[in-house]
Amino acid sequence: MPATAKTRVRKAVGTERGTTTRRIDPAISAVLGAYSKPVRDRLLALRRLILETARETDGVGAIEEALKWGQPSYLTTETGSGSTIRIDGVKSVPNQYALYFHCQTNLVETFRELYPKLRYGGNRSILLDAADDPPEDALRHCVALALTYHLQKRKRVKAESR
Repeated sequence: MPATAKTRVRKAVGTERGTTTRRIDPAISAVLGAYSKPVRDRLLALRRLILETARETDGVGAIEEALKWGQPSYLTTETGSGSTIRIDGVKSVPNQYALYFHCQTNLVETFRELYPKLRYGGNRSILLDAADDPPEDALRHCVALALTYHLQKRKRVKAESR
């Protein structure tokens, strides 16, 4: 499977939340298809949540969906507003899946402060169990924070320089 499979996801202007669906790149579909049905279904729901949140969040722009390190990844290449988000099953725990964030950001540290009841994998992931209903509101907020990480950082630097 190609390591550089890319699909552009355009921000749907004026589209009602949850009313649009995107076709999945075959390479990404193949990665997701390797998981058990419960994990695959949760990863697909997480993908929809990421794309919806991107569409609804000011300043994010188009999202690039690609395979990075063999994981479905979501990048803000159009605006550079955020940090890459990756999703994948947790290989060592069959019924777990995760959202992965760049470990050199303070994103997971921020998520821990905001949502102490979530489970985390070090400073790089939010861990979820396929048997449990995901905390959608918390995940949507965390995704929005990641998708605007650089935008918020630039705003802080600009404010500090005044």
